[in-house]
Amino acid sequence: MTRKTNQTVLTHGGDWAGFAAEYGAKAPLLDVSANVSPLGMPAGVAAALAACAPGCDRYPDPLCRALSEAIGQAEGVPAEWVLCGNGAADLIWRAALALRPGRALVTAPAFAEYEAALDAVGCTVERYLLREAEGFRLDEGFLEAIRPGVGMVFLCEPNNPTGLTSPRPLLLRVLERCRQAGALLVLDECFGDFLADPAAHTLKGALDGGSLLILKAFTKLYGMAGVRLGYALCAGTALLAKLRAAGQPWAVSTPAQAAGLAALRETGYVEAVQALIAAQRPRLAAGLKALGCRVVPGEANYLLFRCETPLIEPLRRRGILLRSCGNYHGLGPGWYRTAVRTGPENDRLLAALGEVLGCGN
Repeated sequence: MTRKTNQTVLTHGGDWAGFAAEYGAKAPLLDVSANVSPLGMPAGVAAALAACAPGCDRYPDPLCRALSEAIGQAEGVPAEWVLCGNGAADLIWRAALALRPGRALVTAPAFAEYEAALDAVGCTVERYLLREAEGFRLDEGFLEAIRPGVGMVFLCEPNNPTGLTSPRPLLLRVLERCRQAGALLVLDECFGDFLADPAAHTLKGALDGGSLLILKAFTKLYGMAGVRLGYALCAGTALLAKLRAAGQPWAVSTPAQAAGLAALRETGYVEAVQALIAAQRPRLAAGLKALGCRVVPGEANYLLFRCETPLIEPLRRRGILLRSCGNYHGLGPGWYRTAVRTGPENDRLLAALGEVLGCGN
């Protein structure tokens, strides 16, 4: 039996608690609204969280020394180029608070926190529309939008919610344009590890001075959304110092730091997640197309698709949380995003969609 609740409209997906409040905590839930690892948290990370409990009576290391050193080794950069935060969203807001740009440039559609953080500091946000007619691809017109007076540029690679990447040569030209215009390029690579060849796409090799800030997170790849742990990479240590000063002193908890150190040792887990996503993404895309949906050929662990039939409430009644993309600038009603999950979970989603769309057997 369901319980009537006053649903709060949230910007992001992953509201399992709202579902539990409405339908009961024991209701079978499939959450495809949040793009996290379908394999759950690695056992080594869970063990590290439990083992760190005796030390939680002390303040966490405010500089995340051990974790920053380990991240630096994993990423192939000096530890002083690493700044840890309470998820990537924390670092997005720190960048806005630290620099307070008068004008900033974002793409549309894109992750909502970029604009939210910029709006909070009174920044004028300019949107560069990624058009459906052009496949939602970034084009060279974006270079012209990076002009003097734009203090910050946000790009997400692969983009959320489209899952698409931009050609690396174009990204390098964007970075050069930012340097010429005196703008900081904030490059969100949080979903980069789900690409077929992450090393070939990252701009880590272009880190030089304070014109490029790369964002990454443990959230998606390691199934650690509830732990809240992200980090920024930047060769401009003065810029990182500003970001550190713009946030609270103990933003990364002791459990989060322990979990991050353990996660970096989970190389076998990472390979298993990447293999699963690579196998299931085309299978799920084909299933959505067979149901008559327009599917964007994403490269990450989620797919953006269009369906004229309303899906959120019918799927919710079937115990499935889907992400409506109606609140993304540049999209609107009829656009949805689903995470790529395990084979049985993807089958459950497709079967439920078949029922809603009248395509079931």
